[in-house]
Amino acid sequence: MDDPSSTDATRPDGGVLLVVATPIGNLGDISPRAARALADADLVLAEDTRHTARLLAHLGVTTPTQSFHDHNEARRVDAVLARLAAGETVALVSDAGTPLVSDPGYLLVRAAREAGFRVSPLPGPSAILAALSVAGLPSARFVFEGFLPARDGARGSRLAELAREPRTMVFYEAPHRITTTLAAMCEHLGPERPACIARELTKVHETVVTATLGQLAALAAADADMRRGELVVVVGGAPAVEAEVDDRTLSVLLDALPPAEAARVAARLTGAARKAIYRRALELTGRVEGPQES
Repeated sequence: MDDPSSTDATRPDGGVLLVVATPIGNLGDISPRAARALADADLVLAEDTRHTARLLAHLGVTTPTQSFHDHNEARRVDAVLARLAAGETVALVSDAGTPLVSDPGYLLVRAAREAGFRVSPLPGPSAILAALSVAGLPSARFVFEGFLPARDGARGSRLAELAREPRTMVFYEAPHRITTTLAAMCEHLGPERPACIARELTKVHETVVTATLGQLAALAAADADMRRGELVVVVGGAPAVEAEVDDRTLSVLLDALPPAEAARVAARLTGAARKAIYRRALELTGRVEGPQES
């Protein structure tokens, strides 16, 4: 029997749940496919129906909407599944960007898939990727941390855990917490760490500032505009630290092994460069360095 987790079988008589990305600011960023999907759907599930109503009005769409947010998601799921079972198409949107990214929806998506309904993404705007694209920081590998904890202690603990993270990090932050967050980042990640604040992306007052964390913290404290609007903070990963072997450890190895073998073992244990260890081993044993070991 096939593993059901590896298949994408859907109920032939069921409806479809569309996960629709919407603009993060500029309404012109809605894709034609997303606009058609919202118009053709039987229902639009919206994080804030008043916010989504403005987008639908801009598109000339009259599809009914229903609120679907963190506080009612669990109790709404069964009713949505019933509509899918009746063959309806339901579109899920968040206030901005791609649903489920720091937004509600995963409970519904999981339940719909487990019930055998088709769940289809309509990709589009994402504040994470938009910020990464203009930050000027390495983006081949990155981690998304969402919102840091609001309490100082929990925020500091999480940043301490991330202090040695080598990949670029992306955070969301509320404007009223940006100064305290940047100060905490300076404390735990270092004020010289390269970073970027991307504010109000795609909107009239779009601002992207790249500097060190220390400089950004000072700017946010001095400029009230940097404490307004939607904020994405991108922080460079921790610099690589070259591993070293202390003389005491190397001397212990040299008591039992020749320099070349001691260097090979020390390199495997620590990750330090074997050639550098070998040169130091020769110095400790008083030998003249010969040809480099290969």
